[in-house]
Amino acid sequence: MTVTATEPIPMVLAEVQVASVQRLSPSFVRLELAAPELAEVGLPDGSDGPWWDQRFKLVVPHAGGGLGSVTDADASWLGTWLERPVEERGHMRTYTVRELRGSGEQRRLVVDIVLHEGVSGPGSDWALAAEVGTRAVVLLPKRGLPFGGIEFLPRPEQRLLLVGDETAVPAICAILEHLPADAKGAAFLEVPYSADVQEVSAPAGVEVTWLARGAQEHGAALTAAVTAHLGGAVVALEIPEEVDPELWETPQWSSSGEEINDDGSVRGDLYAWIAGEAGVVTGLRRHLVKERGMDRRQVAFMGYWRRGVSMKS
Repeated sequence: MTVTATEPIPMVLAEVQVASVQRLSPSFVRLELAAPELAEVGLPDGSDGPWWDQRFKLVVPHAGGGLGSVTDADASWLGTWLERPVEERGHMRTYTVRELRGSGEQRRLVVDIVLHEGVSGPGSDWALAAEVGTRAVVLLPKRGLPFGGIEFLPRPEQRLLLVGDETAVPAICAILEHLPADAKGAAFLEVPYSADVQEVSAPAGVEVTWLARGAQEHGAALTAAVTAHLGGAVVALEIPEEVDPELWETPQWSSSGEEINDDGSVRGDLYAWIAGEAGVVTGLRRHLVKERGMDRRQVAFMGYWRRGVSMKS
């Protein structure tokens, strides 16, 4: 990753070390990552939060490989990094900022990583083997500079509907803990096992429902619970025949390239944030927009992963 510095990189790009490891449950491990450079992490408005569903990049070593130096990285570093063999550059994956603890050079980045049972992947394999001192590289927002990565943007008056599988649990939990005390709505989180249910703080007006999947098909319990909550007949899980594995659409942007006219006009009183497996997310979004008539500007839906498809980053 080493290049000749010419223009400062507009983000925090730093090597970190694992400072602590906590196995939360069968499907989740929590890591605290440490580096002096984390003192520079902050939002574009110069604040230290709330972080909502802020995404960041984590680069973990290839099995048997190492990590190149990032000390002299400049604004062109990504192209240089991608040109290198994966054995040298490692694997880049996307995670959510679960929490930032401490301040200054003692700041710690907390990330919760899902351990997919029976499925091997660079991120989960690295997290499962991580111990104090294990190295990685992070890309995070630098205080006062644009970065992106936050999709949770409801209007203050809107009721909330937060929906996700285990891959969205860290984001939903972070959102719940940052909500104002007068927030209203509901959150539905599907996890593999009852032992994966976590304690999370939420406003009194936001009902939090955990759904242990067990032997059910992925997303079946989530779909049934969400549609029942919205009223009317319970809708069974139905995965569309064609699903975009890079599905991502918010009231402001669409991965399809379709223009969304977010002109500030009045919308409904419900804001839905849905993330997880792309097929399940697509089915729920279709129900909300096409069958229940919600304005698409009321829905943010993100395909965090797709069954049978290896994610690139």
